Amino acid sequence: MIFTPLSTLLATAALALAGAAAPVQASAPDTPFSTALQNKEVVGSARLRVWGFDVYDVRLKAGPGFDTARFADGPLSLELSYLRSLKRQAIAERSLDEMRNLETIAPAQAELWLAAMLSLFPDVKKGDRLAGIHQPGRGAVFYLNDQLLGEVADPRFSRLFFGIWLSPKTSQPALRETLLQGLVPVARSQ
Repeated sequence: MIFTPLSTLLATAALALAGAAAPVQASAPDTPFSTALQNKEVVGSARLRVWGFDVYDVRLKAGPGFDTARFADGPLSLELSYLRSLKRQAIAERSLDEMRNLETIAPAQAELWLAAMLSLFPDVKKGDRLAGIHQPGRGAVFYLNDQLLGEVADPRFSRLFFGIWLSPKTSQPALRETLLQGLVPVARSQ
């Protein structure tokens, strides 16, 4: 039996009435996070500090030839290991704000994405690991402490969500630089 949070049911019903596809799928693959990207390597890691407070450590995994300029073109994962407790509302709202800083998002779309994140993301405490896998052309799958939370089946959502850390337009350029500093630039053909 698959448990679907009430907020997911409400978001799905609203989308059905609007004639749109559901943004959240409770039936995402049952693969544990630890095996979902077995052939991927740790590319980099960094710590987010805000006003002197440690928030989380982030770790990026990607395959050989990972290209920072085209980060959304290949599968990758980001794992956030929380160093303090945060409420899901704060995580979802901050994520949406960061996504809006990367690209204009229509208000109706923003509401759908916020509802999707609120239905998936839990409150976190120190030591929790919230991880996401970017699946190009498909969307994002999320895990908490290696347990599947669900999927947002929207490629644009996924590109912008992972862009929070990987886009050159991120609000945290020093964190991005640290996260990507070990990468060898990919040669481009002329």
